[in-house]
Amino acid sequence: MTQADFDYSNLSGRDSGPFVRTASLLLPGVRAVQRQVEPYARAWERHNRVALAATGPLWVVLGDSMAQGVGASAYDRGWAGQLAQELPRHRLVNLSVYGGRVGDVVERQIPAMRSIGVEPDLVTVVIGSNDLISRRLRPQLPQALDAMLSQLPTGSVVGTQPGGRPASVDFNRRVDEAAAAGRIRVAEFRDPRMRSWRGRLSPDHFHPNDAGYAGMAEIVGEAVARR
Repeated sequence: MTQADFDYSNLSGRDSGPFVRTASLLLPGVRAVQRQVEPYARAWERHNRVALAATGPLWVVLGDSMAQGVGASAYDRGWAGQLAQELPRHRLVNLSVYGGRVGDVVERQIPAMRSIGVEPDLVTVVIGSNDLISRRLRPQLPQALDAMLSQLPTGSVVGTQPGGRPASVDFNRRVDEAAAAGRIRVAEFRDPRMRSWRGRLSPDHFHPNDAGYAGMAEIVGEAVARR
C-alpha cells in the first residue's frame, strides 16, 4: 500500500462533551491538553502513511487518546510511541482516536485495519475507559466489547481496566474469558504498578504524562513479549 492509498483520520469527528468544553474554559491545564488533540492526530496520520509505504512486520494500534499520546510532551510519547522504541523492527500504524470508544474500534478501526490488506504481525488494543465513565455508553459496552473481541485477530493484545466497579469487573471478565479461550493476550492493567498515579498525570489531571505513559508501555510490552 502506498501513502496515497490510505485515507484514514485519527480524529473522531465528534465534538467534545459539555464537561470538557466547560473545563477547557475554566482550567488552563485542561485547555493546554485539549490543544494537543488535533496536532497529535495529524501527526499520527502522517506517521501512518510513512509506515504503510515502508516494509517490515506490521503493528496496528487500536484505541483512544492514550494511544494518541494526549497529555504527553509529544505525540509519540504516549504508551504506543514509547513502546515503539522497544519494537524497532515493526512499522507502527496507529488507528486510535481521541475520545475513542469500544464501538469505534468495531465500526471504524478494525475495518480500517482490514483495508490495509496486510495481515498484522501484532495488534494491541487499550480501550474502554471512555465507555466506563459514561452513564449513557455503559449499558452498550458488553455487546460492543463482545463484538470487538470476536473480530480481533487471534493473539491480539488487549488491555484490562483498573478499578473494582461492577462495569469494570464485567469488562475484565469478558477479556479474561477471551484470553482463556486462546483468542487474545491480556495486558494486565490491574497490576499494582497501576494503582498510584502521583506524579504521572498531565496538567488536565486525567491523561497520563510521559512518566505515566511509560508505565503503560511497560505493561503492554510485557504482554507483547509473552506472545
